[in-house]
Amino acid sequence: MTTHTADIVILGGGSGGYAAALRAAELGKSVILIEKDKVGGTCLHRGCIPTKALLHAAEVADHTRSAASVGVTATFEAIDPAGVRAYREGIVAKKYKGLQGLITARGITVVEGEGRLAGDRTVIVGDDHYVGTDVILATGSYSRSLPGLEIGGRILTSEQALALDEVPGKVLILGGGVIGVEFASVWRSFGSEVTIIEALPHLVPNEDITLSKGLERAFRRRGIAYSLGVRFQSATQDADSVTVTLEGGTTHTADYLLVAVGRGPLTADLGYEEAGVGIERGFVVVDDQLRTAVPGVWAVGDIVPGLQLAHRGFQQGIAVAERISGIDVPAQPETQIPRVTYSSPEVASVGITEEAAVAAHGADAVVAYEYNLAGNGKSEIIGTGGTVKVVRQKDGPVLGVHLIGDRVGELITEGQLAVAWEAHPEDIAPLIHAHPTQSEALGEAFLALAGKPLHAL
Repeated sequence: MTTHTADIVILGGGSGGYAAALRAAELGKSVILIEKDKVGGTCLHRGCIPTKALLHAAEVADHTRSAASVGVTATFEAIDPAGVRAYREGIVAKKYKGLQGLITARGITVVEGEGRLAGDRTVIVGDDHYVGTDVILATGSYSRSLPGLEIGGRILTSEQALALDEVPGKVLILGGGVIGVEFASVWRSFGSEVTIIEALPHLVPNEDITLSKGLERAFRRRGIAYSLGVRFQSATQDADSVTVTLEGGTTHTADYLLVAVGRGPLTADLGYEEAGVGIERGFVVVDDQLRTAVPGVWAVGDIVPGLQLAHRGFQQGIAVAERISGIDVPAQPETQIPRVTYSSPEVASVGITEEAAVAAHGADAVVAYEYNLAGNGKSEIIGTGGTVKVVRQKDGPVLGVHLIGDRVGELITEGQLAVAWEAHPEDIAPLIHAHPTQSEALGEAFLALAGKPLHAL
């Protein structure tokens, strides 16, 4: 047995773990980063980055098909799965190399192997013990399934879906949340017949109802089918197909079934509970500063209850590194974290929904305004419809910003600033939005809520 010591030992090298490592090293701390796979975690290697590369390839395919509508002569021939894979893997490899360079430059020690938390702020990897003055747990998440639904063969998670070397002729997607609708968007653009099965009444059910209904309309126009409000019952497969049976007896058959029912925290069999770390429903129990019940042990990212988003984990990693270094960092409310679904059209939001605002403040104390992107010049140019919805407290601050339309994910930061700074529409209305941009649509919504609409009745 060999013992190694550092100021901070981090278990998990995903978005939260490597962000904590980089910031801690920047603040002069010695850091040991333990990762069983590749630094960068799910987001870089099997999640955010490769799926968004797929979505861009899908966008190019759609633009090629519609090129004649803008006077460009182009012919769409086919999707080359090997070419898409090479493009996707090239992006991941470049980002991975850059991250490795940053870690090396900061003097961070990377340990490859499966770690397990022990007492006295120690992580064990094989026969080696890594002891930190502080330990940060950042072990991430895994793709969930449902009871009785075994992954394998033609039943896939998002990780296996990324590795497919073909474009499915017909595909079923179990789950209408972020992962499900993004893959639905990609496969439809690639030419697949797609059906989404969602047990709740709407697609992207955690979003404002305006966005859910807008996405459902857009998907119908794109030929993406969906079954809402009916639960999954069973699935069977053979060498060529998979058949899903829903409650009530309805069946669907396709080439593949993607299981996209959410992600679970990776905390089992890692020694957390034995070391005194509280666990509830698989998640690590922390206070608002991300401290566990064990002094000197912190947790960040998908293992902490709340939004499972890479940028949330990234910011939490930075915050914990700074708190360990003696910097006072306020807690980050979940309502101030932007959420983006990168389908076509995109869905983006920050703050609370109109329904939640009414529940919190009462119907008479909430005002919501919707601006149709049909009135926005840039949206007309790029050929997208959609809606900008802003929810405010009557005579008070902006409570939520909700967007649907191509490229609207790039607009959500302005909404985040409005919500986080508790800005009133009257504060934002005088600010000039560049013309012609989609951001003008947000400006129009703020103008209308400030009582001076220009392009709205």
